[in-house]
Amino acid sequence: MEWRSKLTTVACLAALVLLAACSVSYKFNGASIDYNKTKTIQIADFPIRASYVWGPMGPLFNNALKDEFANHTRLIQVKRNGDLRIDGEITQYTQRNKSVSAEGYSAQTELSMTVNVRFTNNTNHAEDFERQFTATSNYETTQSLSSVQEQLVTEMTKNLCEQIFNATVANW
Repeated sequence: MEWRSKLTTVACLAALVLLAACSVSYKFNGASIDYNKTKTIQIADFPIRASYVWGPMGPLFNNALKDEFANHTRLIQVKRNGDLRIDGEITQYTQRNKSVSAEGYSAQTELSMTVNVRFTNNTNHAEDFERQFTATSNYETTQSLSSVQEQLVTEMTKNLCEQIFNATVANW
């Protein structure tokens, strides 16, 4: 009976050693960056080139984009000569009627924001691209744009920053 107890103890110890030797690594931020090769990122401020402009939109977008990379990567942000480089411009900020009420009036308006992004990966130029990203938000026409604009631009900015992050370092 004693040999069964010893065998059980040895089997349990072997199982613990095997479990300890195995490790699983998860990245919840989605970034797939080789930090041995890529250490820095240069993110330029995006000027507004749209015909319609809301003043705070530029700084709001630029800060949110930099924050996205600061919060989800270990890349050091630099002013020049980054291993990765992101620049571009806000090219469109428009609103249009989204739906019509039974009386024939606009019931809902769609606000959209488009940015043109140029991405350069100085460690692997095969990943370079220039692409446009668009985000939209809707609001009831009974509300004035000025009363919902900050909230909607913040939502669209968050969406755009996630799209840019995924396209540049998450490889989605």
